[in-house]
Amino acid sequence: MRPAAAQRPRTRRGENTAADSKLMEDLKQSIVHTQPDRAAQLARRALDRGCAPADIIDRGLGAGMKQIGDDFNAGKVYLPQILAASKTMDAALEVLIPVMAHGRGAYRGTVVMGSVQGDIHEIGKNVCVAMLRGAGYRVVDLGADVSPQTFIETTVREHADVIAASALMTTTLFAQQDLVRWLAEDGSKVPAIIGGAPCSQAWCDEIGAAGYSASAGEIVPLVDRLLEQAREHGA
Repeated sequence: MRPAAAQRPRTRRGENTAADSKLMEDLKQSIVHTQPDRAAQLARRALDRGCAPADIIDRGLGAGMKQIGDDFNAGKVYLPQILAASKTMDAALEVLIPVMAHGRGAYRGTVVMGSVQGDIHEIGKNVCVAMLRGAGYRVVDLGADVSPQTFIETTVREHADVIAASALMTTTLFAQQDLVRWLAEDGSKVPAIIGGAPCSQAWCDEIGAAGYSASAGEIVPLVDRLLEQAREHGA
């Protein structure tokens, strides 16, 4: 009897293989080199391989945005490259967002996010937006220099579950405080979370914000926790 031929091991969909790692690195480089068409193509390829959208964002696109941010802080790239990288990220997200929502019946929740009034920085915010979308949240991105009134009006209109306010300058920290105060005066029960380089847990506690995210990697667990608390209290 002929011995049975050895079967080639099958790779599970989504398994972190060397090929997947190479694909994530290619995604990262597509952001760094601002190649929107390539980023979208690679995002489709990653989905076809069974990679989770959150992994594509975290290990690929988000890693590229982080490098762009680091290079900007080091004076290696300038505003035009940052804007081009953000547009490249958007091209890939257009591929991922329909897949993230497919089969869920609904998003996990809605987050209104923006950089506070007087602050034009968006890199960190954009990575946080991508992380939340990758985790299945609907994110209404208001961009930069957003007034408290715009945050609140959008939150009401979009029936948001969480507000996220980013500040990248010490001079705009007080705009986060203004937002929290406006929410309290408006009687809103929607939790506001904050983040950005000059922020801290101590600042969060001082102004009465609902939470503080020190990095893009922390924002999804933070929002998850707030929504779970809201469900437990019947909100």
